[in-house]
Amino acid sequence: MSIDFLETQQPLTPDEAKQYSPLTLAFLGDSVYEVMVRETLLREANRPARELHQQAVAHVRAAYQANAAGRIADLLTEAEADILRRGRNASGISVPKHATPADYRKATGFECLFGYLYLCGQTARLRELFAVIWQETQQEHDFSE
Repeated sequence: MSIDFLETQQPLTPDEAKQYSPLTLAFLGDSVYEVMVRETLLREANRPARELHQQAVAHVRAAYQANAAGRIADLLTEAEADILRRGRNASGISVPKHATPADYRKATGFECLFGYLYLCGQTARLRELFAVIWQETQQEHDFSE
């Protein structure tokens, strides 16, 4: 039996998913995004776990996620942009020392969107947005070498 990890047990309607607070959606979205990063890194090459961890951390830090939010902004539907905005503007965000407040807010919006899409069962859309982010990152990496 094959199980797709990104498939939620029971998708919610957009209205049901919007009932969760932006920070709650970001809580889930953070883990969804991190699993996508880890799986992609693992599939690219069989590397030591320590190296995989270091690369994963680089992709899930607030500054990277803030940049990723900017990369996909023009691709978002109006509803998706609204979810991202709700997360970015959420109150009660405490910014860690390693991030700027602006980056951390953008990253929270990004995570909120990923949590929302996951709860709505929009796995294909998650993969589509992730592919854009990953492809542009790899192109930048290729140019810097």
